Amino acid sequence: MSEREKTYVEDVNRSIYDIRNEEKDVYRIKKGLTPDIVAEISEKKKDPAWMANFRLQSLQIYNEMEVPDWGPSIEGLNMEDIVTYVKPNTHMSAKWSEVPEDIKDTFEKLGIPQAERKSLAGVGAQYDSELVYHSVREEVAAQGVVYTDMESALNGEYADMVRKHFMKLVTPRDHKFAALHGAVWSGGSFVYVPPGVSVTIPLQSYFRLNAPGAGQFEHTLIIVDEGADLHFIEGCSAPKYNVANLHAGCVELFVGKNAKLRYSTIENWSKNMYNLNTKRAIVEEGGTIEWVSGSFGSHVSYLYPMSILKGDNSKMEFTGITFAGKGQNLDTGAKVVHTGKNTSSYINTKSISKDGGISTFRSSVIVNSKAENSKASVSCQSLMLDSISRSDTIPAMDIKTSKADVGHEAQIGSISDEAVFYLMSRGMTEEDARACIVSGFADNVSKELPLEYAIEMNNLIRLEMKGSIG
Repeated sequence: MSEREKTYVEDVNRSIYDIRNEEKDVYRIKKGLTPDIVAEISEKKKDPAWMANFRLQSLQIYNEMEVPDWGPSIEGLNMEDIVTYVKPNTHMSAKWSEVPEDIKDTFEKLGIPQAERKSLAGVGAQYDSELVYHSVREEVAAQGVVYTDMESALNGEYADMVRKHFMKLVTPRDHKFAALHGAVWSGGSFVYVPPGVSVTIPLQSYFRLNAPGAGQFEHTLIIVDEGADLHFIEGCSAPKYNVANLHAGCVELFVGKNAKLRYSTIENWSKNMYNLNTKRAIVEEGGTIEWVSGSFGSHVSYLYPMSILKGDNSKMEFTGITFAGKGQNLDTGAKVVHTGKNTSSYINTKSISKDGGISTFRSSVIVNSKAENSKASVSCQSLMLDSISRSDTIPAMDIKTSKADVGHEAQIGSISDEAVFYLMSRGMTEEDARACIVSGFADNVSKELPLEYAIEMNNLIRLEMKGSIG
């Protein structure tokens, strides 16, 4: 094996994602978090009166609440240094040709809108604090499907629907960073699928944070009405800077009676990012929510998608993979609350840690007293690629009825020398053999993604594995 292959590579080659554009923002709010700053954002966004008040109330709640102290340290995050709103030097367009060349070039390199042309029903692209591109196929729009940016929905014909649902699942009082989101949110997607409509190809939103020292606070609101079916994909990335960036988005998913929603996301933030995202779904009678989650980037993550199985016979499946490398402390997991009878949930996660990375899996399963005949299963498998990395599993279960079937299993291990030797005997290098084993370990997630996203995830794993020998 060559000396080059044995050399540790301090930071993986993520050059596609580390594209840095010259800042050409037309407006950049001053650093910090004050009532004046929040009011200024509201004015720039042309908020209705109720939203302007909501933002200020959320700020008050934020100031009253304490920073969580049970997870990884976020002491490197100082809100006095964070810019909460950056407007790029462009406007939202439904025509790709109208997007500025530098922004367009970035998204082209990331695969947007190539993916749109191949396999997507609609695409939204956000750059810093604003959507710059949004498009939906005519045949999908003809079904009555609404897919637009949050600001347009907030001020358009769906304004009442937005007001009825906005931050009702995730309230500002949930935690400090939910309150922060309520105060300074900007951008994001609104989706409404009418009763009985099946969207046969996915919708996608992609979020790109270019500005250093900034935060991104997009809001995703999806309503899948009775008997409808949707697959929604979110992707996100950012270049690496030597200052802290913050992502505190919010995702609210409403799944109607006998409806089905699959929500897939690949989070590939840079390693100066604090990812404090909140995601939640509520599922009515006979409905199904499926989560597919890949968490790769960020310095610190707090990410625990939650499902509320409200209706009888509702279902949840969560499939996730987390990869923690050098300098990363990724605290991820999933929550589920069984409220309806005959509900079922299955959580299946994989975590990988290397070069001193820390991966923590937290699960919370609550079965309420009236949720009789419910079933819940949690499976967590962790793979540590060296002796300096760490992996922890912290399950929590609160079962309030004896008429429930609940199980949990956890496994922590390392790559087998015998498996590596076998693959090397078939002609692989040690590096390729280890990468192959890790990709196989993550297969349960990649096989659930559309092809281009599965390829992206596997490429990310190979990038992270580069130089991991020795």
